[in-house]
Amino acid sequence: MQDRFIIVNARVVTPYGVQENTSVQVENGRIVRIDKGYPWGVRIIDAGGNYLFPGFVDTHSDAIEKGIEPRPNTFFPVDIAVFELDKRIAACGITTIFHSLSFAELEVGLRNNNTAAGIIREIHQFRHKLKVNTKIHARFEITDRGAVPVLQKLIQDDQIHLFSFMDHSPGQGQFQDILSFKNYYGRVYAKSDQDMDRIIERKLEAKKTVTSQEIGHMVELCREHGITVASHDDDSRQKIGWLKEMGIGMTEFPVTLDTAQAARESGIHVCLGSPNVVRGQSQSSNLNAREAIRRGYGNILCSDYSPMTMIHAVFALERHGILPLHEAAKMASLNPARAVGIAEHTGSLEAGKDADMVIVAYSDELPKVLRTFVTGKEVFATC
Repeated sequence: MQDRFIIVNARVVTPYGVQENTSVQVENGRIVRIDKGYPWGVRIIDAGGNYLFPGFVDTHSDAIEKGIEPRPNTFFPVDIAVFELDKRIAACGITTIFHSLSFAELEVGLRNNNTAAGIIREIHQFRHKLKVNTKIHARFEITDRGAVPVLQKLIQDDQIHLFSFMDHSPGQGQFQDILSFKNYYGRVYAKSDQDMDRIIERKLEAKKTVTSQEIGHMVELCREHGITVASHDDDSRQKIGWLKEMGIGMTEFPVTLDTAQAARESGIHVCLGSPNVVRGQSQSSNLNAREAIRRGYGNILCSDYSPMTMIHAVFALERHGILPLHEAAKMASLNPARAVGIAEHTGSLEAGKDADMVIVAYSDELPKVLRTFVTGKEVFATC
């Protein structure tokens, strides 16, 4: 027997606007109809006049690293950390998550090659048991040449769904000077000033050996396996020009407005952090995401380090008069789905797509996720 139900009395957030008092019919995990009426003999879920959003597609979430290592050198088993985080993600309205694991041997914490690769392979063993669609975003620090063979093997084994290049060496990108690099990593990972000096020295020396040919080889390998490629913390029009030349279609967290503008003018997706939108500022005192979106220079939201901020960022964009609600929702759903090549089956409430949906109440300027569905299966509900 087919699993059939219909959500009625909903404010349905489509790519084109918000449809009041609308019904969404689901069969076998897919949306089959969106209209004002509903058939008899079908299980009914009353949305109570609340919003029905498409499930959010989060292409960059570092929360997994803190889930496994909540304090420096304090580790939880991967399966416990992932299963517990999975529940929280569903409660945030995220139905597709790209867990971000960094390959950065010269940094700190979990960001070393064998550990990151082991976590990815372990997640793949049980990801079919998780509530939300779970994918892997591998982040490659270009100063870590030792990561290349490890990443190549993961790509060849279909363990990676999104790949990004990073350069966290101080003096450019996110860290414009050595002090900002030390302040961030030293505080977060409880490293001494001497430890940070050694890390910086090794990173700057390693950067001298990086070649465009090696990076180009990784881009081509990803392309052969159908993996979307992004760049991280770009800080100039020159870097955006390099992305265009390399065929890289997404920039994450550009550092300046001018860089974000150059990316959008070049047809490159610009991914900004939802915590930045909620807080109204960058944690690194870089680009203000609200201002970038107001100017039309950003088209994707990701949770970065805080999954709970996705739904709040969507409403904040509408509340501050930056975007209509349906356009803000697209930044967390349809636009990222398009960027990573999964928009054919998710990212918007449209007939024929997977029933990835979120019922959201909104009052006193606070959104509250009431129920979350992944391919028609309820994976979260409030009491």
